[in-house]
Amino acid sequence: MGIGGSIFLLALGAILAFAVNADISGLDIHVVGYVLMLAGLVGLVITVWYWNSRRRPTTVVEQRPVVRNDGQVVEEYHETTRRQPPPPPYGA
Repeated sequence: MGIGGSIFLLALGAILAFAVNADISGLDIHVVGYVLMLAGLVGLVITVWYWNSRRRPTTVVEQRPVVRNDGQVVEEYHETTRRQPPPPPYGA
């Protein structure tokens, strides 16, 4: 849905819930507004969570034994932070 669609649903729901005084038989406009606001809020939370999970860097840890010139074996430890490559575009 994206941030734009979520904000649109939030705004439309708020208008219907708080600013419209209309009576339609069989339909409560205020409840429709609250449902739209809830859908917009859920969409916004999911979008932000998805973006944050993709932007989190991955840490690669390498440990391996290394023999020095004097014959002593030591553990070498490397930690590298890498960003994940972007996903392929839609339809590719």
